[in-house]
Amino acid sequence: MSASEPDSGALPHALALPDISGAVPTSSEARAKRRIAALEDELQTMKQEKGTKQRKTTYYVAQGRAVRRMTVLYTGLEDLIAENDHRYEQAMVDDDMVEGTTEQDHLQRGYLVLAQTLPWIHSKLAELDADEAEDMLKKIKRGADAARGDNTSTLKDLVAAWVNQDFRPSSLLRSNDKYLRGFSGIGLMTGSMKAGIRDRTSDFIVSENSWPVFVYENYSLDENNLEQGLFMSKILVQAFKAVFTSPSSAREADGDGDGADILENNRCARRALNQVKVKMCVASIINMRKVTPHSIAYVVCQVRFALSSISSWRTIDGDFNYEVFWNNIVDFFEDVPGPVAQRRVSKLLEWWTRKIFGKNHREDLTPEVVSKMSVTALAEQRKRLEDAAFDSD
Repeated sequence: MSASEPDSGALPHALALPDISGAVPTSSEARAKRRIAALEDELQTMKQEKGTKQRKTTYYVAQGRAVRRMTVLYTGLEDLIAENDHRYEQAMVDDDMVEGTTEQDHLQRGYLVLAQTLPWIHSKLAELDADEAEDMLKKIKRGADAARGDNTSTLKDLVAAWVNQDFRPSSLLRSNDKYLRGFSGIGLMTGSMKAGIRDRTSDFIVSENSWPVFVYENYSLDENNLEQGLFMSKILVQAFKAVFTSPSSAREADGDGDGADILENNRCARRALNQVKVKMCVASIINMRKVTPHSIAYVVCQVRFALSSISSWRTIDGDFNYEVFWNNIVDFFEDVPGPVAQRRVSKLLEWWTRKIFGKNHREDLTPEVVSKMSVTALAEQRKRLEDAAFDSD
C-alpha cells in the first residue's frame, strides 16, 4: 500500500467529539460563512416584503383616485361598509325588504357604486383582518383626496379662463387667486340677485336648496319648468372633460358628441407607441365608458367651488352645504318619482355620455341587443327556411 493511500482501518473525516457544552466543534470561518448566508437570505426576504408592500400601497393609492370622482365626495368609506354590513345583518334576521332612512339609503347606494367602481374591494375586505383593512382604506383615501385636490387645482385655473372667455366680466378673473370670484361677481346673476345676496335677504339665500344658474343650459332657467336644461351647461361639460378625459379635450364642449373618440384615440396611441409611455386619461384608467350620476355630482361640486371665493376645500361655505348639495344632485338622478321621470333622466345621461365619449355605442352591444339586430334575425330566418324545406321532403 502506497503512502498516499489512506489506511483502510482508519476513519477519514472522523467526527470530533463534543466538548463539555455538548456542541461539536466547528471552525470560525465556516460559522461566519453561514451567518453571512443567513443574513443575505433575511435581507432578500425583507427587500421582497418591502417591494410587495410598496406595490400594494401604490396600487391602493392609484385605485383610490377614482373614489371621490365616481363614488362619494365626502362620506368615509368606513361608513359605506358599515351600512352594507348593517343591511345584510338585518336581512338575515328579517326576509322583508329593509327600510332605511334617507341618510342610510345614501350610504347604501354609495356602497353599491363603490363596489362597481372598485370591483375587487368587496372580496378583499372579506380576506383581510381588521388592521389590514384599515390600512388599505387609509391608502385608498389618500389617493381619493389627492385626486380631488389635483382636480380642484386644475379647475381653479380653467374655470377662470372659461368665464373670462364666455362672460367677459368687467374685471377679469385671475387664475392664481379667487378674490374676484363668488356668484355675485362673475356675470351669472342679475343686478337684483347680486344685491339680494350682498344684503343677505331671505329671498336670496345661497344654499344647497337652490339649483345654481351655472348648471343650466345657456345659463338660463325656466321657473315653470325647472328640469328643462338642468345639468346641461357648457361649463359643466368642459369641466367633466377636463377631469375625466383631458384638459385639452375641454375645447370640444360644443356640438353633440361629434368630437374625437377620446378613449379609442387613447388606446390607439398606446398601441402605436407600445415602447413609449403614453399618459392614459382618467376615464381609461378607471375603465369608465358612460357618464354616471355620481360623476356628474362630483363635477358640479368642483365647478361650484371653483366659482366661489373660498380658497380651501370645505364642506360648509356660508349657508351652502356641499355634502347635502352633492346628495341633492344624486337624488335627482336616482330617487325619481316614477317611470316618466326615469326616462327623462336616462335620456339626460345618454346625452352626457354622447357629449363626453362621442357616438360610439359598442359598449351597448350586449348579447341581448345583438340578438335583435338584422344579422341575427337573418340567420334565424335562413335556419327556419332550411328546417321547413327539410320537413317538406
